Amino acid sequence: MGKSTQPLLKRCKALGINPVVMGYTKESKRNQKEVRRAKKSEYGLQLTEKQKLRFIYGILEKQFRSYYVMATKKPGVTGEVLLQILESRLDNVVYRLGFAKTRQQARQMVNHGHITVNGKKVDIPSYLVKVGDVIALKESSRTTGIKTLVLANGDKVVPSWLESDAENFTGKVVALAARSDIDFAVKENLIVEYYSK
Repeated sequence: MGKSTQPLLKRCKALGINPVVMGYTKESKRNQKEVRRAKKSEYGLQLTEKQKLRFIYGILEKQFRSYYVMATKKPGVTGEVLLQILESRLDNVVYRLGFAKTRQQARQMVNHGHITVNGKKVDIPSYLVKVGDVIALKESSRTTGIKTLVLANGDKVVPSWLESDAENFTGKVVALAARSDIDFAVKENLIVEYYSK
């Protein structure tokens, strides 16, 4: 699998993302002065929005494009459906429930088999959860250092489309994510325009 080795804060700055969106609390103190850049073309703006979304969710181009194709086949506004699909990935749900500090950490927890969906172990981070699914920390994982990690993230605000039970290390998908549940600025219509050329 491809992996970006570029420094996270540098990438956030280039894409105009606040590092808090990625789960990091630190900010860069270097080069705080305003840098004048040439005006971006329409294509440049579309590409930046796509790259921003890919970076936030940690998805490679081929998989992102397949999510876009999936979104075009579903009823509703394509851009909002795309965001809904990305939010319903298992690694994102684990992050949103507060089981991990970052989506990258959540992906690793899923890969290592610490997460169950409806009582069955699922080790595929791109697994798409459905309404009514119960996500939990595996029984054997509750005694390890992962338990302390989850407890440390207990004060994290859980979105309205999820229910969290921090004491039992479980969460439930109550509904699919709505556009209003996205906590970062993204212009999904530019992504739709990018792919519909």
